Amino acid sequence: MGAGGRMQVSPPSSSPGTNTLKRVPCETPPFTVGELKKAIPPHCFKRSIPRSFSYLIWDIIIASCFYYVATTYFPLLPHPLSYFAWPLYWACQGCVLTGVWVIAHECGHHAFSDYQWLDDTVGLIFHSFPLVPYFSWKYSHRRHHSNTGSLERDEVFVPKKKSDIKWYGKYLNNPLGRTVMLTVQFTLGWPLYLAFNVSGRPYSDGFACHFHPNAPIYNDRERLQIYISDAGVLSVCYGLYRYAGSRGVASMVCVYGVPLMIVNCFLVLITYLQHTHPSLPHYDSSEWDWLRGALATVDRDYGILSKVFHNITDTHVAHHLFSTMPHYNAMEATKAIKPILGEYYQFDGTPVVKAMWREAKECIYVEPDRQGEKKGVFWYNNKL
Repeated sequence: MGAGGRMQVSPPSSSPGTNTLKRVPCETPPFTVGELKKAIPPHCFKRSIPRSFSYLIWDIIIASCFYYVATTYFPLLPHPLSYFAWPLYWACQGCVLTGVWVIAHECGHHAFSDYQWLDDTVGLIFHSFPLVPYFSWKYSHRRHHSNTGSLERDEVFVPKKKSDIKWYGKYLNNPLGRTVMLTVQFTLGWPLYLAFNVSGRPYSDGFACHFHPNAPIYNDRERLQIYISDAGVLSVCYGLYRYAGSRGVASMVCVYGVPLMIVNCFLVLITYLQHTHPSLPHYDSSEWDWLRGALATVDRDYGILSKVFHNITDTHVAHHLFSTMPHYNAMEATKAIKPILGEYYQFDGTPVVKAMWREAKECIYVEPDRQGEKKGVFWYNNKL
């Protein structure tokens, strides 16, 4: 979705002979980041301001059209039809705004343009709109990219060891318990992570909160920008307050609140499925290195939503290797590096809902490798 063309890469075969649950190699790869970069056409690393803005503007136009139709024509519908119209608006608007969020996320990686000030300006505006503190998340997310797959230093969706599972964990390891956990995770997970660092890296030296300038997540050079992030979010909150005062709380919830919940749900779902898979290892400090950690992620197929989400879902491996590459070149880059990655590249075409349920069932905790001698390599298990 968006202006401009994009190379299409067919996903690997999903025939019965393809075992997506087979463990990926955990040894040091026989290739380097430099060799991967040389395999990618140089133009893939070039950031184009007109092209980047074309995707953003297109998404804004689509979202504005949805808003106009909903606020202008939905009140004129016969009463029963509104029960069908509003859910359709929520679903479509939530998907499009997730695409806007992805572009703002690219700004945090300096993948939008060659100018850091422009990236930060665009990112601050379009992350503040869905109540995300831009600089706060930019810095914590950068540390996630620097420490992916590390049990001690990764920032988000850090899996628990078996010894850290709470006593009530075994009572949630059933269909009803998983349903409750997934519902809470996808509805409240994102705001709980931002506000209380839920599912994030544990910090023992202070309150880890993305809205708190003195949180241990940040260093002294970053704290002023946390205030700027908070100001951006507060500005949007004030705008919502004024909107609710003029058009009513119900209107604000319908046109903004519910689509925001869908955006938050997708953010958690996408991140969860990118980093949670039975075939992916995690490492402690005795084994971890940046390249193996960056490869401990999986590309997924979301169907048409992959386009709407600007292919953040099916080019995530390449994104972790080269995070400053713009999204509109990531498909071509993925095709270029797959022959070199070989078995180190993981793609899972399992339908998203089925994959979500499988991962919630199979990936409860991690334990050291029992099939080899690498005690610093951890794999998912579910036997409680």
